Amino acid sequence: MDSKASIRSAMLARRDALAPDHRIEMSLAMAEASEALSFDPGAVIAGYLPIRSEPDLRPLLARLRERGARLCLPVVLDRETIVFRDFVRGVDLVKTGFGTSGPGPDAEVLDPDILVMPLSSFDAFGNRLGYGAGHYDRAIARLRGKGKSPLLVGTAFSAQETDSLPAEAHDVPLDMILTEQGLRSLSQSL
Repeated sequence: MDSKASIRSAMLARRDALAPDHRIEMSLAMAEASEALSFDPGAVIAGYLPIRSEPDLRPLLARLRERGARLCLPVVLDRETIVFRDFVRGVDLVKTGFGTSGPGPDAEVLDPDILVMPLSSFDAFGNRLGYGAGHYDRAIARLRGKGKSPLLVGTAFSAQETDSLPAEAHDVPLDMILTEQGLRSLSQSL
């Protein structure tokens, strides 16, 4: 089996090769497909703003807000830690690490009920491959340590799916994946 680094590199190159206008159309399809995500009004949903060739979740986030979600965005505090800050309409965004932007330090830190995460790759068993820094793994562990179990939803283009990914003990599987082809639950057993 290929190493995580080689899979990550190949899948990100595949994503980067998608035409920008095609990525926009696929991102809009993802926003439409997000209507299948069930949540109670007031649920805290962590999303993200796009960097590089990631899906652009801004239309999706707008739909979730219209449906009653309270949104938050990840903020890198240091090399080890991300937190999720309240993302209210009209808030000024600041640089928040790793090329991302989000609410500034005055924004309330929230614990998400649903965690929508960017991926470099995923498989049908719920295994996910991020960007290698482990921020989301540690954030999930911290939330679970507080007694929370957020629904884990990966976002990627369908071209980023692979047959299988290597999984280590600390790797937390996804509950669902959202691509331009729709929202689907993932099997976490063989």
